[in-house]
Amino acid sequence: MTTTLTYIKEWQQALQKEIAHLKKYGSNKFKVTNGRLLANDDSFTYYFDTAFSLKIPIGASVRLEWGQVRQSGRVVSSEGRGVMIALEQSFGDLIHEALLYHDPWELLEQLIQRFDEIKGRKQKRIRIKKLMDPSMPAKHPVDKIKSNVHELLLRSKYNPVTFVWGPPGTGKTYTLARVAANKYFQEKRVLILSHSNQAVDVLLSEVTTFIKKKEHFHEGDILRYGSNISEGLTSQAAISTSQLIKKQDPALAKNKEILVEERTKMKSDLAHSFSKRDSNNLIELETKIARLLEKIHKWELQFLKDAYIIGTTLAKAASDPSIYEKDFDIVILDEASMAYVPQAAFAATLGKRVIISGDFKQLPPIASSRDLLVTKWLKEDIFHKSGVVDFVKEGKLHPHLFLLKEQRRMHPEISSFTNRYIYHSLVGDHESVFTNRNRIVELPPFPHRAAILLDSSYMGAHCMTEKSSNSRMNLWQALLSFQLIHEAYLGGARSIGYVTPYRAQANIMEMLLDDLYEKERSTADIISATVHRFQGSERDVMIFDTVDSEPLERAGMLLTGRESERLINVAITRTKGKFIHISNTSFIRRHVYQGKILRQLVEHQEKQKQTVRTKEIGSWIHNQHPRLYWIHALRLGPVFRDIELARSSIVISLPGQAMLPDEWKEQLKSRKKAKLIVISEKHWKDLQPNRRVQINASFPFVMIDHRLLWLGFPLEGTTGVRPPYIAARLHSERVCEYLLNQFNVE
Repeated sequence: MTTTLTYIKEWQQALQKEIAHLKKYGSNKFKVTNGRLLANDDSFTYYFDTAFSLKIPIGASVRLEWGQVRQSGRVVSSEGRGVMIALEQSFGDLIHEALLYHDPWELLEQLIQRFDEIKGRKQKRIRIKKLMDPSMPAKHPVDKIKSNVHELLLRSKYNPVTFVWGPPGTGKTYTLARVAANKYFQEKRVLILSHSNQAVDVLLSEVTTFIKKKEHFHEGDILRYGSNISEGLTSQAAISTSQLIKKQDPALAKNKEILVEERTKMKSDLAHSFSKRDSNNLIELETKIARLLEKIHKWELQFLKDAYIIGTTLAKAASDPSIYEKDFDIVILDEASMAYVPQAAFAATLGKRVIISGDFKQLPPIASSRDLLVTKWLKEDIFHKSGVVDFVKEGKLHPHLFLLKEQRRMHPEISSFTNRYIYHSLVGDHESVFTNRNRIVELPPFPHRAAILLDSSYMGAHCMTEKSSNSRMNLWQALLSFQLIHEAYLGGARSIGYVTPYRAQANIMEMLLDDLYEKERSTADIISATVHRFQGSERDVMIFDTVDSEPLERAGMLLTGRESERLINVAITRTKGKFIHISNTSFIRRHVYQGKILRQLVEHQEKQKQTVRTKEIGSWIHNQHPRLYWIHALRLGPVFRDIELARSSIVISLPGQAMLPDEWKEQLKSRKKAKLIVISEKHWKDLQPNRRVQINASFPFVMIDHRLLWLGFPLEGTTGVRPPYIAARLHSERVCEYLLNQFNVE
């Protein structure tokens, strides 16, 4: 039998292996541009523009690569579409373009240090042993159980470790929140942990709401500790440190607000112009903010001392002595399937009792190294490694596993697939979902339908890999998805999610929403994210974009690999009332085996007559957005008119198999002022181009003046296109700039 010290030794080795891998290869890679040297005092501070908000913590270690040069540094500031980095050496006054690598390996080092301390603490080692080998008999009185909440209360009172299996929508948050509140009513100290800020916020929000309803809420008793707190939580009650400071020291809070606003404005000015004076002012402002944060931290320590319920992330708990040096009556670890086993073990050492809650049918932890110890301890969850899942595979429930078995989130037309194919009928529908979701189902798009498979087959070959990350993207399916969001919003939906396996695709949608839908997002909850970021969340309407399509020749591992069932399960089960699945079904049939869950989902939806084919596109697009216009692609008048009016440039992308019809050649040759740039492996001398970018373009497009983008024309020889031909006209300088960068067009 494995000893606790052996566990700790292997965990530390696994963490070291992962750290070494991250330091050498990195995994989170971002393109940064237009770098300007701000200061060169003790270090060299640069300001870079970014395409997206990077959300890297202040002080985090990063690596910058520019040409053949590699340089380590730390993040000074990271808000909005800009980042400040302090480097050890100078790259000169200006850096046109570089790659920024960030990986949270420092957090793993802190976890290693915590285990060094735990080695000498017998009580903490015993807690780890009970977690990893939960063979002790269950001691809670079964005959006294009155409800799910009561059973979990009894289990957590009489047993040192309780595992909660909470499939999506089965009331996990509801149940955990009431258990936490009941412990609070008994004046017990409760620590709520999760790997993500969002999961902590959701659970703490439910706890606060319940306690307020019971009229037991006392300001300062519940504390959300850390940064990146959701706006919904901050508006609910005074439970975050920032809210409490506003009440305790309003002058300090106001000073912070003024300085942060000043920084935002200054960064916006830097993005458009640059001067030495501006850079000095920004550096001075960052110093003021750092001093102010020191004062705020003193308040935080007092708040932590007084609070009975504290919610924070696993990373914060392992790095902050004001958490890891405390001992709690009970620790609740939520979304435990995404936490490393060493993280779950560390969480268990912080309390006399621990509740490990999650769903081992959802996403596992993410680690990059292929080392055997990393695979063993950092790529599978605590449910598997403690032996709890082995019982389930044998058709039984572990004595310390509590299953929530009725889902109340999804309309039955949506849950029918996951209930059968993923949970194998262990989970059923609560009677309420048959009626409670009808309001959402009745809304556009596709009114009166809860589950839809929007088939993008034969609309063209638009899938490619992003240049900097190799993540997959499909601009055509992104535009279809944006149109669905637009139809849903105008139809009355105010809770809309767009989810995809690929980060590049999620970033494209975020770009479209920022550029075209800023006003609408201020009045609705519309979010674009990868599946990994969506776990623990839910929306009324969910759009699941699988991206994979021609001209790529195989489906991605995210959709066909070992963990694809868990990923697709999460994508589906975020939905309350309307699930719209966008897939190229002809591509899936050719490249995904029948036994794979994505193929099963497509075939299930087709069998249930949930498919909307390409030819039906005109039946669901009812509202043209002013900057995204859909037309029949054989109507060439609008695109030819844009070509005729072009002022500066026309960029046309022609994949290897494409043949340009004569009428297109004539139109392009008769252009008046605009330069013509052709992206193609072939020579197109008859077009008289000003320049040719000699690469094999992924898909055909026409771009006018770096602001208008036309997609979808069935050029002769183009594969993967069948009637009805559809074209889209997008007006977006940001998307045009991003796309040109992918093809190295200056």
